[in-house]
Amino acid sequence: MGVIMVVCKSPPLHVPSIKDLLLLDPIEFSELTNIPFTLNKCDIPEGLLDSDPNDPTLGILLELGEVDVNSWGVIVNSFEEIEGDYMAALESFYCKEGKAYCVGPALLYDDQVDAKDHRSYSYIKWLDNQVGLGGVIYVSFGIQTHLSNDQMDEIAFGLDRAGHPFIWAVRSSSWAPPNGWNERVKDKGLVLYDWVEQRSILAHPAIGGFMSHCGWNSVLESLAMGVQLLTWPMLGISEQALNAKFVVMGLGAGLMVPQRGVGGEKIMTVNRGVICERVMELMGG
Repeated sequence: MGVIMVVCKSPPLHVPSIKDLLLLDPIEFSELTNIPFTLNKCDIPEGLLDSDPNDPTLGILLELGEVDVNSWGVIVNSFEEIEGDYMAALESFYCKEGKAYCVGPALLYDDQVDAKDHRSYSYIKWLDNQVGLGGVIYVSFGIQTHLSNDQMDEIAFGLDRAGHPFIWAVRSSSWAPPNGWNERVKDKGLVLYDWVEQRSILAHPAIGGFMSHCGWNSVLESLAMGVQLLTWPMLGISEQALNAKFVVMGLGAGLMVPQRGVGGEKIMTVNRGVICERVMELMGG
């Protein structure tokens, strides 16, 4: 998150030189010379380069930004082992010699009291019955992601074709599995339509991979539990694409689902063949 904060703070300082670039053109910032991944224009969160001066929220964001850079420091939900090389660059944005403090992952508190409660969840019992360690892939894209029914179908077919056991947290209220799909995957897949305790799933020894939208909390949970990621950023207005690159290229902790065409344009529906291929590559086989 520290390195991502630096990347997100840098574009407003270089708007004229960035706006005319093509989507896949690389970007270099003087503020961050040791960035651990290739940064392209398409990775920059929407709004950082083309904010609308008439947007009423712009004034609020500018005010928050001014308060931020004039503060005495910033608390970062991350840890030195992955952020240590970038803290100086982050601190350089602060006017009063502010310091950046890594205090995470914040999720690592003593949760022994809750452990017994988690064992009663039906999906934990399902995971207990899976044979072997690390053979199940967990699929979840957070609560803010809204996928088309066509994309949901492609994910369903891709998971089926890959052949690995999976547990899939579905947030759609309109999608229904394709005809015959439930019957085909009944022995290897579990689809959940209600809220799930994600940490308890990622901590289970049967889990070997996490197909994720790469929200920072999900990234931290996966890293903390030692689970590799299949990164699939969803929200262009967020830093998810940057998180995905940091995970894959910076940390070597996963693989990416390809989402860009040859010109950098976003692929609206990733097909089942690509999903199957990436799942198999991540999970082995």
